[in-house]
Amino acid sequence: MRVDRLRRLADARLYLCTPRRAEFGPFLDAVIGPAGRGGVDLVQLREKNLEWADEVRGLREIQAAGAGGDTLVSANDRADLAAFTGVDILHVGQDDVPPAFARRLVGPDVLIGQSTHSPEQFLAALADPDVDYVCVGPVHATPTKQGRPPVGLGLPRLAARHAPPFEPGAKPWFVTGGVGPDTLDDILATGARRVVVVRALTAAEDPAAGAAALARRLRSA
Repeated sequence: MRVDRLRRLADARLYLCTPRRAEFGPFLDAVIGPAGRGGVDLVQLREKNLEWADEVRGLREIQAAGAGGDTLVSANDRADLAAFTGVDILHVGQDDVPPAFARRLVGPDVLIGQSTHSPEQFLAALADPDVDYVCVGPVHATPTKQGRPPVGLGLPRLAARHAPPFEPGAKPWFVTGGVGPDTLDDILATGARRVVVVRALTAAEDPAAGAAALARRLRSA
């Protein structure tokens, strides 16, 4: 199971973080898209202060939407939820459970991702054997990360030097923070090839078209 998840992670380009919303199932079906047609590769449920049962239901909905395809499903912060629901990924921040302890809680098959906001944090995560992928950012100010100052494009440039995307053995990393159609070219120019989006799809008039367009741009870069 871990090997298959790592394979899907290595091929991933587009990572969506989303809260639960009205008509959540149809939204997920739209952005994930039909198998082989291009769309979101990873989906993380991220909504603060959800009751435990509501978060379980949300993760189950994402799992159902991605069933039969290669879409990876991530829990945010909560190792207990990751273990209980059997999702593919547990994502943690700098102030959450340390990756080494998270690994003891979720076992060897669940992938672990970590957010980083500085060169020191990125390099530490890159060297950490319990971290399977890294997020860098936010590169732009964003209301989804209130209180977190933007790091600019220097951090993804550093990440591209230390872990060139798709180079054999290089750990995958994703750029976060204000990523969307209007900012994607500047992000790609740093050498980045994987991104995390929120409002670019959750606030889109046509989420299916938006996901397909972003996926095409990322895969053609």
